[in-house]
Amino acid sequence: MKITIKRLATVCLLASTLAQLNAQKTSTVTLNINDAKDKINKEIYGQFAEHLGTCIYGGLWVGEGSSIPNTNGYRNDVLQALKDIKLPLLRWPGGCFADEYHWMDGIGPRENRPRMVNNNWGGTVEDNSFGTHEFLNLCEILGCEPYVSMNVGSGSVEETAKWVEYMTAKDGPMAKLRKQNGRVEPWKVKYIGVGNESWGCGGNMRPEYYSDLYRRYQTYCREYNGNKLYKVASGASDYDYDWTETLMNRIGDKMQGLSLHYYTCYTWEGSKGSATKFNDDQYYWAIAKCGVGVEEVLKKQIAIMDRIDPKNKIDLLLDEWGTWWDEEPGSIPGHLYQQNTMRDAMVAAFSLNTFHQYTKRLKMCNIAQIANVLQSMVLTKEDKMVLTPTYHVFRMYVPNMESINIPVKVQSEKFIAENERKDDPERTSPYVSASASKMSDGTVVINLANADLKNGNTVTINLNGVKGKIQNAEILTSGDVKDHNTFEQPNKVVPTAFKDAKLSANGTLTVKMPKMSIVCLQIK
Repeated sequence: MKITIKRLATVCLLASTLAQLNAQKTSTVTLNINDAKDKINKEIYGQFAEHLGTCIYGGLWVGEGSSIPNTNGYRNDVLQALKDIKLPLLRWPGGCFADEYHWMDGIGPRENRPRMVNNNWGGTVEDNSFGTHEFLNLCEILGCEPYVSMNVGSGSVEETAKWVEYMTAKDGPMAKLRKQNGRVEPWKVKYIGVGNESWGCGGNMRPEYYSDLYRRYQTYCREYNGNKLYKVASGASDYDYDWTETLMNRIGDKMQGLSLHYYTCYTWEGSKGSATKFNDDQYYWAIAKCGVGVEEVLKKQIAIMDRIDPKNKIDLLLDEWGTWWDEEPGSIPGHLYQQNTMRDAMVAAFSLNTFHQYTKRLKMCNIAQIANVLQSMVLTKEDKMVLTPTYHVFRMYVPNMESINIPVKVQSEKFIAENERKDDPERTSPYVSASASKMSDGTVVINLANADLKNGNTVTINLNGVKGKIQNAEILTSGDVKDHNTFEQPNKVVPTAFKDAKLSANGTLTVKMPKMSIVCLQIK
């Protein structure tokens, strides 16, 4: 075969280009095993279900008469998926919906329940067929903690007091009503949210006013029959440090938890951007926003809490977080249905790795939302269900629940992420994110994410005395960052076994990560 000079040059250029595209960068991660002391609460992996779009109706609930396989009205496929990620906690009924929800509309025979208009989310008519019994029974089936948000925005103190009594009291008028509706024994309900986003859709309040209102409402959230309540104040939106300062000073130990909301979303040329059609700049901006961006917010919010509450009596709860892109074309306006790509999986991994580092104060995180809304775990359409790339991250990270966080030090090449918004400046972020934890049996869990779209990364991990063999190594990656799972192709982005990790005799672990990948493994 005769090769011309021109053809040889073309071959060399192609080889050079491929080598650049597959270049392997290097990073180091050091495990500070001696500083491992703070537990990663399972509630860090909490979920959020709001009466919004098809999150509840069609996502979780189809009713007993549905042709879709169900158990007492709950979708069997979704139930199993949620059991497989060991769902620890579920927040309900909102969200903005919570401050327009009147709980008595959602009890009793379903055919007699009044209908309402969901003014916050698309003007959809809500038939109240999914109410208190349906939610708390679902939590029992899943073995998760319920987190119930009270209506402070448009509801009364009496309404709040009676709801807590209805759910948790053995005797009394509300217990009698509950028994008439088919539930004899009270439920165990720990987490009570006193309002939601009271600075916005929950009433557009000032922090001083809300603080006084909180003190009043929480007074009438009584504890019955040994059911200990954990009361959560409606906290700030990301950068609002004045709200946190005011509530910490004015409410103090009358709250056990203070919420925080932080979304990875932006305005790019007048919109939040498509979930599946985005450029490299938009991708890297999202990674920086959910990594160093949320870390900056956590540090500043925690610094305020540490100063006012040095004994750490009040927890920080990030009870809404995740990506928020434009609704999918053709979907119902106001229902916030968005696809979920490999980019969303990277956001989840970078976020969770960051959350692990702050669990001394950060005790709960609830991704928004569990089904068919924003960065969901599952997408459903009639009798079909798809597990999203974000779901797979949560399933891979299960071993971290209730484990002890091992602080890590990461040294990695960085990128600069820019955005057109003046109130959200450019950020410098490492390509590689990492976290580690130690399980009760001594197993060490290592979580790695390489955000680089063009280059792999050889990560050298100093284990600092951790010994054992590599177990349960998995990788989540795909050919294109825009790849996602559909009802026609449900397994386009799924975890597979990972083989490129090597444990050396000198106590280091070498992990060869492809571009845009998430690796989880255990050493035992």
